[in-house]
Amino acid sequence: MGKVIPHSFFTDFDINLFKAGKHYRLYEKMGSHITEVDGVKGVYFAVWAPSAKSVSVVGDFNYWLEGEHPLNVRWDESGIWEGFIPGLDQGTLYKYKIHSHVNDAKTEKADPYARRSEHPPKTASVVWADDYKWKDATWMKNRASHNGLDKPYSVYEVHLGSWKRNKDNEFLTYLELAEDLVAYVKEMNFTHVEFMPVMEYPFDPSWGYQLTGYFAPTSRFGKPEDFKVLIDALHRAGIGVILDWVPSHFPEDAHGLGNFDGSHLYEHPDRRKGYHPDWKSLIFNYGRNEVRAFLISNALYWLDQFHVDGLRVDAVASMLYLDYSREEGEWEPNMYGNNEHLEAISFIRELNTQVYGNFEGVQTIAEESTAFSKVTKPVDIGGLGFGIKWMMGWMHDTLEYFKKEPIYRRHHQNDITFSMTYAFTENFMLPFSHDEVVYGKQSLLYRMPGDEWQRFANLRLLFGYMFTHPGSNLLFMGGEFGQSSEWNFQQSLDWHLLQYDFHKGVQEAVRDLNTLYREQPALYEKQYSQEGFRWIDYGDAANSVLTYMRMGNESKDDLVIACNLTPVPREGYRIGVPKTRQLKEIFNSDAEKYGGSGMENGVAKITKTPWHGYDRSIEVNLPPLGVVVFR
Repeated sequence: MGKVIPHSFFTDFDINLFKAGKHYRLYEKMGSHITEVDGVKGVYFAVWAPSAKSVSVVGDFNYWLEGEHPLNVRWDESGIWEGFIPGLDQGTLYKYKIHSHVNDAKTEKADPYARRSEHPPKTASVVWADDYKWKDATWMKNRASHNGLDKPYSVYEVHLGSWKRNKDNEFLTYLELAEDLVAYVKEMNFTHVEFMPVMEYPFDPSWGYQLTGYFAPTSRFGKPEDFKVLIDALHRAGIGVILDWVPSHFPEDAHGLGNFDGSHLYEHPDRRKGYHPDWKSLIFNYGRNEVRAFLISNALYWLDQFHVDGLRVDAVASMLYLDYSREEGEWEPNMYGNNEHLEAISFIRELNTQVYGNFEGVQTIAEESTAFSKVTKPVDIGGLGFGIKWMMGWMHDTLEYFKKEPIYRRHHQNDITFSMTYAFTENFMLPFSHDEVVYGKQSLLYRMPGDEWQRFANLRLLFGYMFTHPGSNLLFMGGEFGQSSEWNFQQSLDWHLLQYDFHKGVQEAVRDLNTLYREQPALYEKQYSQEGFRWIDYGDAANSVLTYMRMGNESKDDLVIACNLTPVPREGYRIGVPKTRQLKEIFNSDAEKYGGSGMENGVAKITKTPWHGYDRSIEVNLPPLGVVVFR
């Protein structure tokens, strides 16, 4: 094995960009890269470790011995160590052994830019390159027509390790998922999938939210190119791909980013800004240029190298506030004396500017649980620049309402209608996510009151209300067929439940709601605009009935929706309408095929009876615990 040969991928311009925090393609330079130098094949390594007095590459090729293959520090005060080792190739296992100027400490770290990692619990980085030939050119060319804010956006949230397992309770591979998962999502008519974090993580119970390999798809399910096969298959099936992305914190595992070169390199040195008390993890130093470049390069990497269509940014609220989950005295105000984390806010704006500036037809989605203003407004008018924000308030209020016995719902009509007072302040996505079906909260089905029939009717009603409420939608796996137990990341979903009619009926209803959402322009063309929604009557608390309209660009596409939130059928219920033509029922959650009672309407004729402030009205039968949609 040859010794280290001086070599560099970096130009002076690269270094200037890196120091300024403006190099957004660092994955092309940092990390390990198979290359040739003077006709000899080997691997070039580059790592940022400014507090190091020496950095060695250790691995299976040199018996993990420090000092056998020392890297050379650059002369430009960038803190980058680099060099070429002849004879190394694909699959080489390695880490960086770093001897620090700080307290003479030594650390042994995985490569922050590694494109593949060993299968946990092993922690080495793997030299890797793939020449995968993408087959999704049609999708990529037209993806703006799938991902626009005026397009249907119905997301199926998936945890790859527990969606489905084989008979030995082992993970399905990326390649197996490329067949089974893609076929299922297409059959269910979802427009997008969102994967809970797939970047390498050491600890299964973290569900992937504690990352150590930001540039490496987890090896639990296969090779990086296998993950590309899965994304490619989804695209060729007409399904967009969103990845959960975690720039908010990272774990303290010995091989990870924490204390990387013996100093607080990636994390903020002040524990009030650099340590997360809830998750026992470290917080990035958003004010450090090189850290910003690392994170933004990572976001662009998944969009560039893996063709993903969006990033759902986790725990944004924890980034925005200095006092997030901290008691008095555990945080320090910013220069203006308030609790906003100015460096993090600046980072988020720069992130979104670069994502949208570099890629057409993608979206960033904020999981943000507070009333922070302008989350989805453009950066140039003071916004954070996200495309979409999760509507956490709607989710909380809606589930609180639905768990009440119907006899009490008349006293809580305002809880279910309150969302419309702020529904258009942001571009909202309505989420029933994994967080709602763990830690004793119960499954969505078992949060519904009543006997078995009422539970399932309530669940179908919940989904019907969700799909007809303004905004886009996200549903965690298992909810679509009425999973009865809480989500358990250690096992498959309870697919055997589909042998029972009620569960099969919920699945049929969700499939048809996805079809309705995709086929009815009134449900998506103006889903983030006040112009796309109009109350007919939100005040019938006595009957717990809501009636409203959804509108698209063409008046002929307008829909009339009625929700009966009690198990009492309402025959001959009058609804005022601004139309002169008859209305046809196009969805009814009480249909017999869904497990309902079959109280359907067909065509509703309009009469010249004034009602709800309109000159005309219709009389319809509202089924028990049902939602009906007329066009």
